[in-house]
Amino acid sequence: MFSSRKWMVISIAVMLVFVFALTGCGAKEESADNAVTQQNAETNDKSEDGSDSGQSDDGATRIVEDEFGKVEVPVNPQRVAGIYVEDYLLALGVTPVVQWYHPSWGKQDYLGLDVPTFDITGSLEALLEYSPDLIIVEGVVDAAKYEQYSKIAPTYRLKEEILQDAPEILKTIADVLGIPEKAETVLEQYSQKINDAKAKLTKAIGNETVAVVRLNVGDKTLALFGIENRYIGNIYKDMGLTPHPFVRDMTEFHEILSEEKLPELDADHIILFPSNGTWTSEENKEAIKLLDSPMWKSVPAVKSGQVYMADRTHWQSGAITANTMKIDDLLTWFVK
Repeated sequence: MFSSRKWMVISIAVMLVFVFALTGCGAKEESADNAVTQQNAETNDKSEDGSDSGQSDDGATRIVEDEFGKVEVPVNPQRVAGIYVEDYLLALGVTPVVQWYHPSWGKQDYLGLDVPTFDITGSLEALLEYSPDLIIVEGVVDAAKYEQYSKIAPTYRLKEEILQDAPEILKTIADVLGIPEKAETVLEQYSQKINDAKAKLTKAIGNETVAVVRLNVGDKTLALFGIENRYIGNIYKDMGLTPHPFVRDMTEFHEILSEEKLPELDADHIILFPSNGTWTSEENKEAIKLLDSPMWKSVPAVKSGQVYMADRTHWQSGAITANTMKIDDLLTWFVK
């Protein structure tokens, strides 16, 4: 049998083994905890471009430069108000929270937007109801109005230098929204459509001249649009249509056609649209009577049946979607 001293030695040995075992388990647990902590730290410290980051962009902001200086905008805006630029937002796959509206002009019906309207003649505070996290505006917004918009949400005002260039506007808006790759895709398709249509139009009408005229409903006058007009200039510059000499030589965006000049408008083709409403709007009936006058009927394109009644809403816009629809119109009218 074992002596008491031997039992004591054995007991001490067993206790030491047990203590060492517990210490080893604790070290392993601490090592595992440290590994998790290190892994989380590495995840959070990935490159600043966010390509491997596990963090959400929600709430993050960045600085961009607009017409009036630097502005802090959301990295990932979710509720965008695009005053006057809803066309570009839709082209990029972004639905705005409101659509601008003017009591006299209406809205851009061609977009088919199913969102609340925002009366641009009323109080800007009405926008607060829709909680935009970013507002994008274009050239009609001056510094004073810009300040008012900026009190509602971060506001980006397009630079003056690009306002005549629809593709540049699209790229800029896409950059502000953080989706530049989307603009590349849209513009690639847009460019292809232009090139295809240009070839067909050149073959169909060659150097036959074209003029675009607006029937001003309010004062019952006719306005001729020049090649620098941001709404329709692209049909000459991009589509290759030949402007009538009156159009070619204009320095203004548009000019009223006097009674003396109207008979001299001998363009082969005339595209015509009303300033407000549609051709069937009740309020336009009086103005439309101008088209029954002997003077208008003496115009060569009228006599030859080559006047094309256009939809105001997209012909009075120079944005990407509107331009695409104008191309479709031209092909329908001119390519048989």
